[in-house]
Amino acid sequence: MDTLVGLLPIILMFVIFYFLLIRPQQKKQKKVQQMQSDLQKGDRIITIGGLHGTIHAIDEGTLVISVQDGSQMKFDRSSIREKLNQD
Repeated sequence: MDTLVGLLPIILMFVIFYFLLIRPQQKKQKKVQQMQSDLQKGDRIITIGGLHGTIHAIDEGTLVISVQDGSQMKFDRSSIREKLNQD
């Protein structure tokens, strides 16, 4: 019984740690992966490096992005940080 009482603070700390840090991070990562898998040609995006552009072509794991001056660059799908709203 004393062992259980001694382990209770550690177990409680792990539960709090899980709900405050691990679970929200997993939800955020799942949301980003869903956004990356839903990308389509013509979507306006921002890369992790801050490059703004429009998706020109899509392959399995890569995207060709057109930027404002007409240049096209190839990026991994996982390097897309966010999709801008089409207003």
